[in-house]
Amino acid sequence: MPVVKGPQVFPRWEYLRRLTAAKARMAERDIAALVITDNAHVTYLTGSVAHSYDTRGVVVLASREEPVFILRWMDVAAAVQETFMERDSIVGYSEELMGDPDKNGYDAVIDFLLDQELGQSGIGLELSNLSADSVEKFKSRLPQSRIEDFSNVVTRIRTLKSDLEIAVMREAAAISDAGVLRAAEVMRPGMREADAIAEIVGALARGANGKAGTWIATPFLCATSRIGNPHTTWSEDILREGSQVNLEIAGVRHDYHVPICRTYSLGKPSDRLLRIHEAQLAGLEAGLNVIHAGAVSGEVAKIIHSTTEKHGFKKQSRAGYSIGINWMEKTTSLKLGDTTVLEPNMTFHLHLGSWVEEDFGYVLSESIRVTESGVEVLTKAPRQLFTLG
Repeated sequence: MPVVKGPQVFPRWEYLRRLTAAKARMAERDIAALVITDNAHVTYLTGSVAHSYDTRGVVVLASREEPVFILRWMDVAAAVQETFMERDSIVGYSEELMGDPDKNGYDAVIDFLLDQELGQSGIGLELSNLSADSVEKFKSRLPQSRIEDFSNVVTRIRTLKSDLEIAVMREAAAISDAGVLRAAEVMRPGMREADAIAEIVGALARGANGKAGTWIATPFLCATSRIGNPHTTWSEDILREGSQVNLEIAGVRHDYHVPICRTYSLGKPSDRLLRIHEAQLAGLEAGLNVIHAGAVSGEVAKIIHSTTEKHGFKKQSRAGYSIGINWMEKTTSLKLGDTTVLEPNMTFHLHLGSWVEEDFGYVLSESIRVTESGVEVLTKAPRQLFTLG
């Protein structure tokens, strides 16, 4: 029997709003078709959250209200269930394109463009998301098309969240908080890091306030000898008295990721740990005090950096970055020199993590929403250095 459409995260008009914004960018550059291949953009424009690892593309046509989703035949059912689109907008390609060194799903996308008589039109491609041979495939099979790079166009549209998206991110933030608090409940000397992370991940899956986590983003649990490494995961080691744990996790709702970082000390924290906590907390609060619509991201970063330096620690990394679908949006950073003017409903991971030596670092962060007059802090776990018995 044909699969039926499942509950939709957002109403149809929300997706059409996003598509209208993309089509406006297309019109500015006289583009007849835009080929979307970035997974986060596929989710943004269609509602699909299935994590397929096969070639797929969403074709946005200037002349058509709905996009056309072209993907492997076995993934069609998921697309029908998850997306806002009618079934005739979802096209499955043959298994013959799988495992072939010369062909892949992009051949099906190109076939569709040719069937639509767009072989001599302007075509937008997300070139940064394509391999060199895939780019060459589009150029060789569409030799008379004018191919334009649209790599960051949808990313920038995504930067400004709708109120519906903010509501979903609040749900994800509550899940992040639950993970932080669960870590504080369970981590004790004698516990394996692997068992600690199992408890934390369980909290992220169970969710909060009746809203389940819908994906598990890779959690970073950096303990003891690895606290100078920001992006390592758990190990088979045992947590011991005097261990420090730097935790970075993200609650996820419908692929919207809301990260949070907290640091834990098993037993009495060292003086150095207490001092860096005070410095980074001061920097974070200084940032929260100056973020508002109209502020310049680089100027915010300057205030954060100067504050931590006054407390004796020089922060080498940026102070934050834009977040949304798939954790990080590759647009705006809260870093020195960034000239982006902040706007309402931009969302950021305000990250005061600092790695001052190869064997020592500390993390503290909040996920935030920019408002007209200031900032909404989405994550609400206690802003403290957790000292565990």
